[in-house]
Amino acid sequence: MIKAMVFDVDDTLYDLSVPFRRTAEEVFPGEKLDLYGTFLASRKYGDQVYAQSFRGEMSLRDMYIYRYQNAFADFGKKIDAETALKFQAVYERKQQEICMTEGMERMLECLGKKVKLGIITNGPAQHQWDKVHALGAERWIPMEHILISGEEGVAKPDKEIFERAEKRLGLRPEELCYVGDSYGNDILGAKRAGWKAVWYNHRGHQAGKEVTPDAVVDRETELAELLGRMADGG
Repeated sequence: MIKAMVFDVDDTLYDLSVPFRRTAEEVFPGEKLDLYGTFLASRKYGDQVYAQSFRGEMSLRDMYIYRYQNAFADFGKKIDAETALKFQAVYERKQQEICMTEGMERMLECLGKKVKLGIITNGPAQHQWDKVHALGAERWIPMEHILISGEEGVAKPDKEIFERAEKRLGLRPEELCYVGDSYGNDILGAKRAGWKAVWYNHRGHQAGKEVTPDAVVDRETELAELLGRMADGG
């Protein structure tokens, strides 16, 4: 029986494309750009080098430059390093203005009455804490149940960060379910740790072959219904 549900933050608890679009509109005012395509590309390039950056093999500065220069180049726009860093600076500011949908808030409110809730998220500690606070996630999730890779010194998909969450929550792997949008970080890491894993695949990504998620949903309403049933023991 599932006794706790642990969530990713970026593009799971909130729509990450919204602050990206608002950033692009501020940095490149009036330009006609494929912002959704560029957003997806930025996620792809960021994921490619995140592990290197986390291990200290690539600076955050270089990671941001790599991510945005390649993402915009894929859609016909060349930007220099200075512009890439400006984009990241504005993006970080816009991410402090994020919010959950009413549906996501209702879902956490309902789930929190039935199971324990937690967060595991990758990223620099202060940056991710800023997002957690902007979302008001601590209304439902105790601070001690929130694990951030930059603070823990270990990142998804390494199963160690999931094992640390087990200890914080006082539960066994089979009693935990992880919910996230990334197959490579979220689903792979959770399944390797022996957890249930729900893939919130609202971007229509292709699954890898390493593990199979326990469920795949692509709409918020469907996610809420599924997790509600799981929390009820269904």
